[in-house]
Amino acid sequence: MPRSTISVAIQELETRVGTRLLARTTRSVSVTPDGAAFYDHCLRIVTEVEEVEALFSQDAVRPQGVLRVNIPGRIGRLIIAPALPDFLESYPGIDIELGMTDRAVNLIEDGIDCVLRVGPLQDSGLVGRKICDLELINVASPDYIRRFGSPTCPDDLGQHHVIRYASPTSGRVEDWEWVENGEVRLKPVKGRVTVNSAEASIACCLSGLGLIQIPAYDVKNHLAAGDLVEVMPDWRAEGLPMTILYPHRKHLSRRVQAFVEWVVPLLNSSL
Repeated sequence: MPRSTISVAIQELETRVGTRLLARTTRSVSVTPDGAAFYDHCLRIVTEVEEVEALFSQDAVRPQGVLRVNIPGRIGRLIIAPALPDFLESYPGIDIELGMTDRAVNLIEDGIDCVLRVGPLQDSGLVGRKICDLELINVASPDYIRRFGSPTCPDDLGQHHVIRYASPTSGRVEDWEWVENGEVRLKPVKGRVTVNSAEASIACCLSGLGLIQIPAYDVKNHLAAGDLVEVMPDWRAEGLPMTILYPHRKHLSRRVQAFVEWVVPLLNSSL
């Protein structure tokens, strides 16, 4: 559609509902809080209409349509993608658009049906279903330990190399974390290498560049093969909550419901 046609349609819609839905400048257009709320309510209506229409379809009992899912890269590659043929075989009417990224995405703005997130949640107004807590461990390569020794407690970190992890969303470098006497402790660390993905963190650790904190499932094969070894086992960080998020429980589409009911036991049995 021509841009002018869309602009007129949006202006007419804003007049009808009595609020600004989009904030416009000469260089950009962004959704206002009212616009996001309006869009959110419209999604519910569209979902309800689709489900009412499906009542009269021969395949009414079978979920259909495109399901847009976003998951962390390592979980997607190691766990979900290998098992996905089973889901698609069970639900032949569903096609999946699978996004894999460690960056937090916005369900409403990006048009995503559900996301899998690891770590504390922001107050987003989304519906969340906790799956489990990911066990975090401290690891290093045998080559690193041969060259620099193995730390025995967090106080030793000042004499060691740490591969620092920067949030791909905020860019903030995370502190080293451990639980001591039931309390979470944090320690800023220095390092010559900073990464922004779990994949890069593991690759650098395998190369002997330093210590990392990582979910145990991420490196279980490397531990079994002897490519990495756990260090400071008595000084682990607090587990990371894993949650699956979607906009509304009341208006949950059958596509999302089918995926959630499939992926939750899959992750619980794999992590």
